[in-house]
Amino acid sequence: MEKAQPPVPIGTTVTVERLGETMEEMYVNMGPQHPSTHGVLRLLLKLDGEVITDCIPYIGYLHRCHEKIGENRSYPQIVPYTDRLDYLASMSMNFGYVLAVERLMGQKIPERAEHMRVILGELQRIASHLLWLGTFGLDLGNFTIFIYCFREREMVLDLFEAVSGQRLNYSFYRIGGMAMDFPDGWVADCRAFLEWFKPRIPEYDALVTDNILFRKRLQGIGVLDPDSSVNYGLSGPMLRAAGIKWDLRRNDPYSIYDRFEFDIPVFDSCDVWARFLVRRQEMIESVKIIEQALDRLPAGEILAKMPKTIKPPAGQIYARTESPRGELGFYLISDGSPKPYRYKVRSPAFCNLSALHEMMTGCLVADAVAILGSVDIVLGEIDR
Repeated sequence: MEKAQPPVPIGTTVTVERLGETMEEMYVNMGPQHPSTHGVLRLLLKLDGEVITDCIPYIGYLHRCHEKIGENRSYPQIVPYTDRLDYLASMSMNFGYVLAVERLMGQKIPERAEHMRVILGELQRIASHLLWLGTFGLDLGNFTIFIYCFREREMVLDLFEAVSGQRLNYSFYRIGGMAMDFPDGWVADCRAFLEWFKPRIPEYDALVTDNILFRKRLQGIGVLDPDSSVNYGLSGPMLRAAGIKWDLRRNDPYSIYDRFEFDIPVFDSCDVWARFLVRRQEMIESVKIIEQALDRLPAGEILAKMPKTIKPPAGQIYARTESPRGELGFYLISDGSPKPYRYKVRSPAFCNLSALHEMMTGCLVADAVAILGSVDIVLGEIDR
């Protein structure tokens, strides 16, 4: 077999024939150290002047063998490892994993624990979108929105710290319920945050949504039509920004989401601007869900009676939840032992990133940072 040739050296100019004309194309390397690659991601851009003719994402710089490690740990021991998948939405990662194990076991959990899961999961969605909006604004030169968003995100992290003792990797969900109950005064503090947060959205709008320069910077770039979005397996805000109303909390309800009233934001311009609008509106809808869950929060136990050693019956399960980035799936095969025989994670950011070539082609180099930022990737769940 012929040995694969290395890629063209970075900075090399190649002469090509296109449409009867001779053109020069250059290969440019973005990352993996450049801040605009959002971490350990390398983008190989092929340029015709300032126009991107191809974009190849290279991943693997943050590989931690998450799935293989999980196959060598007991079911409860995997929970802390899920924190390290999407480390900006650790509560959501915990939620998806324990739900999969519980469905495999046929385990019911207490009502109070169900409400706690929804409250913390939606607070995590708000915190994740705030970090995305702040860093997205920073990518485009708006430092003020970064400070504003982190101001509110700190308040959410304070709530997480009060309930779990952690501010990033929480390991708080348990198979069968929750690790601990809300401390005294936590519910009142959560309500106080929501009342503070709701008037902040107009502040963000004044900085970005109503900013004509910001709007012109995002409109019409990174376009991905609905058919392509479905074919690439996009989900979450990326899919809803293509005009497709699909949200697992509504279309395939899990936990107690079917009891709450909330809207699914959908925009159909299929560009970076639509992805911004979806996430902006989703924060408002998350506030609605949290307020309903707090109003209905019952008293009672937070953890079901569980065996000392968790050994699900032999079988397999795929459970999916709506993380801030889209459909997060956990596939488990049990052979009846305390460890999963097979453990597989369906990463929403991995699928969303796969469409980057389609979104980048034909855009300018200056648009690359905005397009990448609109995907809202976290490499921890991609390099798993």
